[in-house]
Order: sequence, then C-alpha cells, then structure tokens
Amino acid sequence: MRYTISLTCATLAAAGAVRAEAPLVVADIAPVHALVALVMGDLGSPVLLTERGSDAHSFQLRPSQAAAIAEADLVVWVGPEMTPWLDRVLDGLSGQAAQLALLEAPGTATRAMGDGDGHDDDAETGLAEEDEHAGHGDTHAGEADTHAGHGDAQGHAAGGADPHAWLDPGNAQVWLRAIAEQLAQIDGGNAATYRANAEASAAAIAALDTALADQLAPLRDRPFAVFHDAYGYFTDHYGLTVTGTVALGDAAAPGAARLKELQTGLAAGEALCIFPEANHDPKQVMTLAEGTGVRIGGALDPEGALVEPGPGAYAATLTGLADVLAGCLDAAG
Repeated sequence: MRYTISLTCATLAAAGAVRAEAPLVVADIAPVHALVALVMGDLGSPVLLTERGSDAHSFQLRPSQAAAIAEADLVVWVGPEMTPWLDRVLDGLSGQAAQLALLEAPGTATRAMGDGDGHDDDAETGLAEEDEHAGHGDTHAGEADTHAGHGDAQGHAAGGADPHAWLDPGNAQVWLRAIAEQLAQIDGGNAATYRANAEASAAAIAALDTALADQLAPLRDRPFAVFHDAYGYFTDHYGLTVTGTVALGDAAAPGAARLKELQTGLAAGEALCIFPEANHDPKQVMTLAEGTGVRIGGALDPEGALVEPGPGAYAATLTGLADVLAGCLDAAG
C-alpha cells in the first residue's frame, strides 16, 4: 500500500505581506520533519538533523548541524524523551531559538512505555533504569553539544513517557496545527498559508488513517511480537495485538530470563510473527524464532529512518509499518 500527502496550489498561495526569507526551521526526526515540510509547503524547506539510516536516540551532530540549530528561528522536536542529545544542545543556546516540543503540545495523546508490551517489567529482567541506556553515556567533555549520546535516563525506561507519539495519526493532526501556529507567530505575513497547509495536510492524514484502518482491520486477532516497545500508539490506535517485545526500550539489553520467557511464548503459539527493526541487528530476533514455528517478518521502521526525507515521509512511515505487518500476518493467518 502506498499513500502520499500533497498540497494543492491553492493552499500554497501566500497571503498578504511576507518575510523576505522563510523562517529557518530545524526538525529532529524524519516524521516530524515531514509534518513541518507539509506546513511550510513552497514557502521553505526545514532542516532535518538525523540522517537517513541513523539512530535518532544516539545520533551525533556534525558542527554544521549544531550551527543550524544555533541559527534556527524554530526547533521542532518530539522532546527530550526521544532525542536527549538535542535537549542538551538547546539548553546551551539559552533560549535563542523558539522551541516546540511536540509531546507537550496541547491535545497530544500520550502513553507510558511498557503499556501493553505483553510482559511484566520485573526484577528478573535485570534491567535497572540505567541499564536501559547502557552504552550510550555522555561523551567527552566539551563535545557534548555536537557529539551527545543517549545518556539521559528519563525517556525510555518502562513507565516513562513513550515518545513514539507520531505513530498515532491523531497526534500528527494536532501537531500540524501546533507547528502552523508557531510559524504564524514567527512569520505573521504567511500565517494564513501555514494554517491552510496544516488543515489540508490534516485532512490528508485523516484519509490515510481511514485507509490504514481498513487495511489493518483483518489483522486485529493475529498476535505478533516486536523488537522493542515502540509501537503502542500504532497498535492501540488500530486495535492490533502485541504479545511480546525483545527489549523494553530503544537502548535496552534484554536479560536472559526475559529472552527465555519470550521464546517459550513463541513456541507456545502466542505470536504468529516476530518482527526485527530497522537500525537493530536482526540476529537476536532470528535466534529467538528458531525452532518455534513463528514467522519472521520484515524489519519495521517506526522512526522513518530508512524512508526518503521530505513531506511524504510521514505517510511513508505509517504505510511502511502497515505493509510489513500485513505481509507477514496475512500469510500466517
């Protein structure tokens, strides 16, 4: 299934007096960058910090990217729960750039990490909160702003805020309007255009949502396992059933007891498919599935790390998830 979001020429027409140059907007990850690009339309192109194929949680900024943040009129990001390295950079700017942390936008539906992952987060996993971020500590002093790792212990421990909120298309519609209002404050001459673009894009995402709901409806009674707890917004929204996750968080190293429990469940038929994930070695998933009879699906890409950046990346991320899930679960049904 392929679905694109486009804007008509009418919605891209500028209204009234305009700035000589479009605002410089920086976005953290591909789905957020796509939403900003949809709102800006032909008025300008936002800067995407995370590069295609990179890991958003442990990304290392180049000096040129740090300079773009320092010069930005607006930084749009999910929040420190997703990219803590950007939090430290923004703290160092002392409020120079306007910021929009989308998880904090009014109307955003949020959930906690670990909700519905199919496993209790008990002591036998051996995962203390600091272990969730093992191997991603702060980097060398003096380089934290441009080479920050995943050292914050706030975002991805079970029970903390789940930052993958763009996977609920209702949140994307809320965020489009929030982005438009921020841009309208910065560039009042183009306020009507930003708002019109946001409304047109929200309508397109609503249509995408309907199409995905139709595609995924037959899969509601087909349980599956995933690499880590990143899909709750998507599975909750579409009524899908995740029975287990290999890891609790983005940087978590699962304990032996957890892996044994998951493999036992797979062998007992608790899942029809198990899905590896983009930017993570699939060997662990393949090992778990060996001898259980469970199918191994394609790699899921919840962050849009492998999609082509641009205004179509949001739709591509969601349709990619739906297509990969359907590709395995349809065959296993």
